[in-house]
Amino acid sequence: MTEIPFIPFEAGERLLDWIALTDALAAGHALPKAEIGDTFLYRDPDTLLSRAAWIDGMGMAVKTATIFPGNTDRPSINGGVNLYSDTDGTLEAIIDFHLVTKWKTAGDSLLAARRLARPDSRRILLVGAGTVAASLHAAYSAAFPDASFTIWNRTASRAEALAARLPNLTVAPDLQSAIADADIIGCATMSTEPIIKGDWLRPGQHLDLIGAYRPDMREVDDTALLRARLFVDSYDTTCGHIGEIKIPLEAGTLTRDHILADYYTLDAITRTDDDQITIAKNGGGAHLDLMTSRYILDQWRKRA
Repeated sequence: MTEIPFIPFEAGERLLDWIALTDALAAGHALPKAEIGDTFLYRDPDTLLSRAAWIDGMGMAVKTATIFPGNTDRPSINGGVNLYSDTDGTLEAIIDFHLVTKWKTAGDSLLAARRLARPDSRRILLVGAGTVAASLHAAYSAAFPDASFTIWNRTASRAEALAARLPNLTVAPDLQSAIADADIIGCATMSTEPIIKGDWLRPGQHLDLIGAYRPDMREVDDTALLRARLFVDSYDTTCGHIGEIKIPLEAGTLTRDHILADYYTLDAITRTDDDQITIAKNGGGAHLDLMTSRYILDQWRKRA
């Protein structure tokens, strides 16, 4: 009987490449559209979340997260990903939850940036100093190796701590000024009120919006959405679920036609003018966890 591999974080990460991952995500969207489903179980204050996806021709994945806010001496979020064969349904691998999440989240936005940001982008702003900011720094560096980075965070000490451990990263004291200077903006905050104003944007910029994931969360205002050519990674996981898109749609400020494409029409996700402002909303989704997990297993199998 073939041994089922467990792919841990550090050993798995050494095998991965950001550009190759985005190519794998693009290839995954050329397959039939994914079937996805989420389930939640609760025992106050703890949560068990499972996200499942099935792509014909790729297989199945169930990504399970355990969220225990009371953990003080260990991470509060844990879990794993089970990856299954498309041909016979057998378990092919168990992959570290944090490995899949890190590479899926930043890779999702990097795919958009590779298609929408100006190739001559040299100044990248990270908004928010959490775990995702460090992942974005690595991902953007792969596609824009000559770029310099700045970071802004409401709590400046957290931005300073991240800048101290990452190369080529300086702290921006003022968000509005930092936005004016940036070619690419990666925003990953927990904000429920827009922190980026459309009036601050200038022609030619690209924004990746990552942080908002609940119906009450937003990172940019209506003006920003209306000034930009707007794209999402998936209509199904953003429009009716994430406040960034859901709130202005329900208010009538934004119409569905304003959202030009998602990754299932990837050729339509493109910049056609150097002066355009582009926005890509990263909604995540279990289908992206599946695509990322399949890429990770493929690389694991190739290792020496």
